[in-house]
Amino acid sequence: MRLLIIGTLDGQIGGASRIAINRGAQVTQADDINAGLETLRSGNGADLVMIDVNLDVGLLIGSLNDERIIVPVVACGIGNDTQAAVRAIKAGAKEFIPLPPDTDLIAAVLSAVTEESHTIIYQDPSMIELLRMADQVAPSNASILVTGESGTGKELIARHLHNKSPRAKARFVAVNCAAIPENLLESELFGYEKGSFTGAVSRRIGKFEEANGGTLLLDEITEMDPRLQAKLLRAIQEREIDRVGGSKPIEVDVRIVATSNRDMTEAVAKGTFREDLYFRLNVVNLILPPLRDRPRDIEYLANHFIEKYAEANAMEELPLASATKDLLNAHRWPGNVRELENTMHRAVLLASGTEIGPEAVMLSGSAATGAVDGASEAIGGDMVGRTVAAVERDLIIDTLQHCLGNRTHAANILGISIRTLRNKLKLYNEQGFQVPTPGEADRPSV
Repeated sequence: MRLLIIGTLDGQIGGASRIAINRGAQVTQADDINAGLETLRSGNGADLVMIDVNLDVGLLIGSLNDERIIVPVVACGIGNDTQAAVRAIKAGAKEFIPLPPDTDLIAAVLSAVTEESHTIIYQDPSMIELLRMADQVAPSNASILVTGESGTGKELIARHLHNKSPRAKARFVAVNCAAIPENLLESELFGYEKGSFTGAVSRRIGKFEEANGGTLLLDEITEMDPRLQAKLLRAIQEREIDRVGGSKPIEVDVRIVATSNRDMTEAVAKGTFREDLYFRLNVVNLILPPLRDRPRDIEYLANHFIEKYAEANAMEELPLASATKDLLNAHRWPGNVRELENTMHRAVLLASGTEIGPEAVMLSGSAATGAVDGASEAIGGDMVGRTVAAVERDLIIDTLQHCLGNRTHAANILGISIRTLRNKLKLYNEQGFQVPTPGEADRPSV
C-alpha cells in the first residue's frame, strides 16, 4: 500500500515511517497540507493519509472533498491530547493514532485499508487449474475479466496477473467502482483540469494516468453507470483518455483487469451493462470457483486463518476438532473465503480447551449459531406487530455483525448491492442505531 504522511508528527515521523515500511507500505512525506495535496493531484496517489493533528485536519478533508480526491485520513498526535483527537475525528478523520507510534496500532490501521499479504492460499485442483491459466495469460497485454461470487478472491487474482506480467515493476492501481459515488467516479478515473468544476483549484491526475505503464483494476465494474461505461470503452479502445474539463486527449498505456460478482451476460441483456464494453473486457475470462466447489481448500484455509489470528491475538494456536471439520465441510459458504476467514477469526477468540470445537464456530443457517429447533417459528412470532422497516433493519445489522462489519460480505449474503447497503446503514446511523464497523467482532450479550 501507499502511505502519505503530512507534517512532522511531533518529531515521530521517522518511527512511524519505519513501522509502515516494515509492514510493506511505500511511504511519501509532505511538510504541509499544500504539499500533500499537490502529491495527490500529481498522480503519486495514496491508499492512506496520516496527518499531524497540529495541522488543520478540517482544511485537508474539506480540500479532498472539494477536489473529489477519495482517500481515508487518520490523524496523529501526542497521546494525551484528547481535545485535538476529538477535533480531528469531528473534522472527518477516520482514526486518531497517539504518538509515539505503537507498532500494533499502526499495523492495524494499515491492514484495515489493505491486506498486508496478497498471497493466494489454495490446494484444490480447481484453483490449481485457474492459477495455471492465469499464469499463461499474465504476460500478455489483453484485458482480463475475473468473475466469481463475492469473497472468492478476485482482487488477489488481479494482483497475481500484474505480478506475473512484464508490468510488474510498474504500478498496480485499484478502483472500486461500487464504493465510489457515481458523480465522483469519472474524475477519479480520468482526472480533471483546473477550473473544470467548483473546487478544482489545480489539475489532478486520475487513476488511468496513475497506472500508466502498469495495471488498472476496475473492481465490481457492473456497478458503473452506463454513461461512464461509454467513456471507459473509448479509453480502452483508443488508449487515450480525456480529463474532465480537458481540451485534448492524453495517451495512456494501461492493462485493464475488471472484476464482477454478477452475471454479466444477464446485465448486458437487461441493458445495465454495454455489450460492446463487455466484449472488449472479456478477452479472457477467469472464473473463480466458489469455496463450496473447492472442498480441499476449506480445511486448508481454515488452518491458515487459525494460525493468522492466533498470532495476531497472542493466543495459542489450537487444532480443529474432528466434528468441527465436518461442520465446516458441510457448510455452503455463501460468503466464500471471506466468510470462512471471519468465522475462523471468531472461533480463535471463542475457543476453549485444547481444540476448536463446534461450539466456537458460528455459521449462518447452522445449528452452530446456538439456535434451537423451532427457531424459525419463534422468529416468526417475534415479527408479529413490527414494521417491515424495523425487521429489515434488524436483519441487516445482525448480518453485518455476523460478518465482522464487512460490507461486501454482508451485501452478498443479503442479496443487495453494496450501494444499497451503504445507503441503509447511513440512514440507521442518522437514526441513532449502532452499526458494526469493519473488523468488529461479535460482542457478548450483556
